[in-house]
Amino acid sequence: MYNGIETFGKIVEYRAQDKANDRIVRFDEQDLTYGQLHRSGNKVANFIASLGLTKGQTCAVMLPNSPEFLATWLGLSRIGVIEVPINTAFRGDLLTYILNKAECQAIVVSSQWVDRINQISGELTHLRHVIVVGDDYVMIDGVLNYHSYIDLFDEASDAPVTVNVEAQDTALILFTSGTTGPSKGVILSHTATFSVAKTACELMKYGPADRLFTAFPLFHVNARYTSILVALLVGCDVVMHSRFSASRFWDIMRKEQVTAFNFMGSLLTMLMKQPERPDDGDNPVNKAFGAPTPVEIYEDFENRFQVKISEVYGSTELGTALYNPADSFKKGSCGFPVPVYEVEIHDENDNPCPPGVAGEIVVRPKKPNILFSGYYGMPEATVEAWRNLWFHTGDTGKMDEDGYFYFLDRKKDVVRRRGENISSYEVERVINDHPNVFESAVIGVPSELSEEEVMAVVIVKEGVNLNPEELLDFCQDRMAYFAVPRFIRFVQELPKNTSQRVEKYKLRQEGITEDTWDRERVGYEVKR
Repeated sequence: MYNGIETFGKIVEYRAQDKANDRIVRFDEQDLTYGQLHRSGNKVANFIASLGLTKGQTCAVMLPNSPEFLATWLGLSRIGVIEVPINTAFRGDLLTYILNKAECQAIVVSSQWVDRINQISGELTHLRHVIVVGDDYVMIDGVLNYHSYIDLFDEASDAPVTVNVEAQDTALILFTSGTTGPSKGVILSHTATFSVAKTACELMKYGPADRLFTAFPLFHVNARYTSILVALLVGCDVVMHSRFSASRFWDIMRKEQVTAFNFMGSLLTMLMKQPERPDDGDNPVNKAFGAPTPVEIYEDFENRFQVKISEVYGSTELGTALYNPADSFKKGSCGFPVPVYEVEIHDENDNPCPPGVAGEIVVRPKKPNILFSGYYGMPEATVEAWRNLWFHTGDTGKMDEDGYFYFLDRKKDVVRRRGENISSYEVERVINDHPNVFESAVIGVPSELSEEEVMAVVIVKEGVNLNPEELLDFCQDRMAYFAVPRFIRFVQELPKNTSQRVEKYKLRQEGITEDTWDRERVGYEVKR
């Protein structure tokens, strides 16, 4: 494994000397070698510097998975300009908020999204340069400076850049998904990003013979630091697609000879719900890691696809903090602390909870600079998150007598009904196990009695029918009476971020809609 200076620029330079003609990434059908990436990064560094951006300033990136995204990531890193990756779905107020909050001087953006920048140009307080990848876009006279990425790239030198970038310097500001509130800009140093990648390498025992797969976007931690940077550390390569396809997934694995992949959200469930094929177990993949691992399908997934599953727990701020390895997997748990972190369960007064007692998951590092450095421009939020010298995750969990931790719920996702704390995760697990359900999300909605009522927003599998009474009959035998949803709403899709996590705050904002079914209104009774 690479053991040099821990900056993205240095590790690519090292690999380009060692394996210049070897592939680092395949984007669908387009290959990129270590040497090509190295030279492209130098070109981007030189043309970004020519626009006047210097170390410590910020530049946004709003691109799909592509060679241009990788080259931009590398070029900014080499001159110490702080990257601000932006979700390509963002527009309007949220896009304005991020560009202004992070004080972005420039943005590298796909031509298909330039109109979003134009629409908010009058509200942008710092943005001066718009560097466009692609053609066919409109420029607004006198407001912003537009540049063609290709023209700048063709004219720029690929000579090495001499800016001194240290491992402890800020590499990027990555805005959280905002599933429970306004997005925060998470400040990550190069050391922090390398810690994420090194932990993944050590836990999964990655080596040069591996080939990784990801369809997660490069504006997210997962694709960047548990796929691309992992490959650079161990000298393997990555197959990267722009979209995840459950129906084509295993054919892609076979064609590309992929040995490992990551998962998040409902990915495993979606794969399990594909029609069974005789060759399901005939594939080159031998390991996968991510979260969550539904306990109901764990053994069936491993047996059907012959893949060993490990579960992890972490966040943008932490990287990976807990690990449940395949060779000692404990069902329902997210594992024990990784070597670089201490993890505890604390009560509301920040006292440690004994085994079996639920509280908040809190974490602190054993090494300097491996955790996020703070929330950009939000000192109060930083201090609050770090109170009493522990990072407070906002997640509820518990620990057993063996030191294994269990994620219970996001603190704000726990439904409080008539004195009972109900885990939305646990209710979703039951609902998702119904043979006609494709996916669900459970939220709390205001109750006329006080506190909340349980509401389930459900996607039914294509080609089948499901009525609310049938679903609640299924639930009654599988959960406590007080956890059985009062409200059911059937939808075609759930709002999600690019990590495939449901944006529950949007569902809460919608609340009880006209098409929501209410069991009390129709007289459906729940047995105690």
